[in-house]
Amino acid sequence: MRRFDIAERRARLGHRHRLAAEARAADPTEVAESVVALHSTDPTSVYLSALTRMREGGLGDVERALYEDRSLIRMLAMRRTVFVTTVRTASVVHAACGRAVAARERRKLLSMLAETGVGDDVEGWLADVEETALRALARRGEATAAELATDDERLRQQVVLAKGKHYEGKQNVASRVLLLLAAEGRVVRGRPRGSWTSHQYKWSPLSRWTPDGLADWPTAQAEVELARRWLAAYGPAFPEDLQWWTGWTKTQVKRALAELRPVEVDLDGRPGVVLADDLEPTPAPEPWVALLPALDPTPMGWQQRDWFLGGHGPKLFDRVGNIGPSLWWDGRVVGGWAQDAGGQVVCRFLEDVGSDARAAAERAAASLTELLGDVVLSARTRGKTWLEEELSAK
Repeated sequence: MRRFDIAERRARLGHRHRLAAEARAADPTEVAESVVALHSTDPTSVYLSALTRMREGGLGDVERALYEDRSLIRMLAMRRTVFVTTVRTASVVHAACGRAVAARERRKLLSMLAETGVGDDVEGWLADVEETALRALARRGEATAAELATDDERLRQQVVLAKGKHYEGKQNVASRVLLLLAAEGRVVRGRPRGSWTSHQYKWSPLSRWTPDGLADWPTAQAEVELARRWLAAYGPAFPEDLQWWTGWTKTQVKRALAELRPVEVDLDGRPGVVLADDLEPTPAPEPWVALLPALDPTPMGWQQRDWFLGGHGPKLFDRVGNIGPSLWWDGRVVGGWAQDAGGQVVCRFLEDVGSDARAAAERAAASLTELLGDVVLSARTRGKTWLEEELSAK
């Protein structure tokens, strides 16, 4: 049985996730292809994750790929999380994960609407409102949910979110309908209102954004293809890592891997899997440093993280499993970073890794401080981590 020790897995990570200096990508699209998908719950993660992995470039390069070239697309997919992928990958992701997410979102919205008393035929009411929203969006070209809600009183209907919870709230039907239509691949989040840090997106019909739409993959075939792409980027790994990342059931994972027929390998004494044509040794890259943003795809790519995270998880993850900004040295997490009260990026090492690592981290922090300028990052979509609280207080 082929054995992959921790050192080789870390070397693979450096090369395949474009973090080693010699492996950096030419553009944001190449970055997204390399890691399958970039987390986009926080829009700033997309920019920082991409730029950290590129040989050169700035915020404008990522913005151009998203909103002018439209080689990247934002979508609701794995684990009901917002990701940015290439248009080609989006077709696979939608069929393998997005359709199931959309089905759950439809059931959820129908349940919410039934409680509001919109009528006996809730499904018919929703179908009519969806078509109304799509026609209004087509007329406008693009619109925010708030703008769309002014086009029909039914889109201003309020539904209750998280009923009975301490964080219960209300939302316009327009927002929920757009979320559902996006999950179904009929509309897309476009350029936000405001800067690159904004969460308030304008929406467009998918046909206006990418005229050819998304390729129609059979679900089972798409699951196999997504498993293949994930293993190419994140393998070798455990089947439960793939299950966690995709949000699939054990049955789905077993079915996809049975078709894919990966090779069983030894991962530090435990059986893992890798693509059958991906057994060649990976040379160790030159030592590298990276300041990865919160919710970066690399630390969020596996469920089993000990081989690169060690015991640092409690200081770098929030209470629900979201990682904050992390500091990497040569394939492993060795600390974290945050902005201080003056906006400077400051690092905190959680272990002694020597003067070379500290000097490299200082240079990376200075570059990131310059990139951010007056922008102050905030943890709007997650909780602050212990380390962020420590650093931001100074």
